[in-house]
Amino acid sequence: MRVLILDDDVDYSLSLKEMIEEEGHEVTVTNSPTDALNIENLNPFDVLITDIIMPEMDGLEVIQYVKATHPTTKIIAISGGGYFCASDLLLMAKEFGACMVIAKPFNFSTLKLQLNALSTL
Repeated sequence: MRVLILDDDVDYSLSLKEMIEEEGHEVTVTNSPTDALNIENLNPFDVLITDIIMPEMDGLEVIQYVKATHPTTKIIAISGGGYFCASDLLLMAKEFGACMVIAKPFNFSTLKLQLNALSTL
């Protein structure tokens, strides 16, 4: 699967990238929501993993845009919550079109299970 990771935490993004590549997936990382949308528009991904709380644009906006323009892209929303309750943000992400949600911090095996489940959809 082709996976796009969007998270404003550079180190976290790169860690996820390494783990997902070890599972045999092709992974692209960006830390900018605007760049993520541009990349997605050029060649839609199978899966988008997006953080919710980011400075430039929040992940909920990204989810809405991707679902409207590339409805076949499956979305996994991740969030630690920040100033908000992570569970509330992740519930909103589901309502906006995320297929799956994961609260940070999470064990990689949780993400691996969700990626495997998405590959069968």
